[in-house]
Amino acid sequence: MQNLLLIQLPTCPECKAVPALGRPCRPRTFALSGCSSSRRAPFTAKTSSKAAGRRSHVREATEVKSEEAATEDPAEQGLPKGEEYEVELVKPLGIRFARGSDGGAYVTRSDPRLGSTDENVQPGDKIVKVSASFGNDIWDAINYGQVMYAIKTRNGQVYMKLQSNGGDTSVMQDAATEFSKQFKAERSGGDYGEGTREMQTKNYISKKENERKRREMFDDALEKFAKKDIEGALVDFEEVLGMEPPNYVGDDFSRVTQIYRVTQYNISCCYSAMNQIDAGLDALNAAMRAGFEQFGKIRSDPNLDNLRKNERFQKMVDQYDEPVFNFGALKNIFSFGKK
Repeated sequence: MQNLLLIQLPTCPECKAVPALGRPCRPRTFALSGCSSSRRAPFTAKTSSKAAGRRSHVREATEVKSEEAATEDPAEQGLPKGEEYEVELVKPLGIRFARGSDGGAYVTRSDPRLGSTDENVQPGDKIVKVSASFGNDIWDAINYGQVMYAIKTRNGQVYMKLQSNGGDTSVMQDAATEFSKQFKAERSGGDYGEGTREMQTKNYISKKENERKRREMFDDALEKFAKKDIEGALVDFEEVLGMEPPNYVGDDFSRVTQIYRVTQYNISCCYSAMNQIDAGLDALNAAMRAGFEQFGKIRSDPNLDNLRKNERFQKMVDQYDEPVFNFGALKNIFSFGKK
């Protein structure tokens, strides 16, 4: 199981060095390479950009991300801020989550039309405890990745203890959101002040630091996978997903980062290794919907062997990549209309 994709640190085309924080050399794309002993690089920035070019896939991924990140107005009769409450729900859940600025898992949406939920659940509420993947154990909610792993791999009902935030979702706002508010306030007053310039600098530094942490966590997850620590790798990969920057627009106008697409694929490999078929197929579908189009790898990667045995696999992949040979049509031709 050494075929997971690996994202290498980019180098500046002028100085050939890895850009440091605050330096003007800012690479425009990441290079993808295969995580194999030969260190070949079948996935380049050029092919990855081409892969992201199918606007239909990118638009669908944008809709999914927008749906998961959207927040609703708090209920009029919500619980007071700071109060804890418990819910036990059957899957699928009608609750969507996002990673907060403190690394925790927070509710972004509660909609009974999407699945099971509870009237007390509001956007902004924090998960403080969650049922373990198996058995009756209850885990403290350490971070977003761990919570997502526990929910997705849970068989049966999902228990959660949440802390009400009174409808306050500010903990899910990043430095860019704060900068945008301050910039609009100063612009409406006819001023572009020192505060805005300071926020611009802080925002840039924070952005580059988050990118560095995200790449380190991605590499750590790959290393754990190589050491057969599949659960540890999966938690880290889920955390990487949660660190996806909001309102992202790439140089090719894609609305998801390359790391997001590759991480979704890697998550499907982890679930396949754990024989979690439904969760693995969902992750693989999310990867292709986000623009991951290395269909040759999808059809042949041994990390996906368990998923490939399921009848849903071929149908799902064919939705994104029409096969060269339509075996159903060939069968009809050579059967001469016989049933």
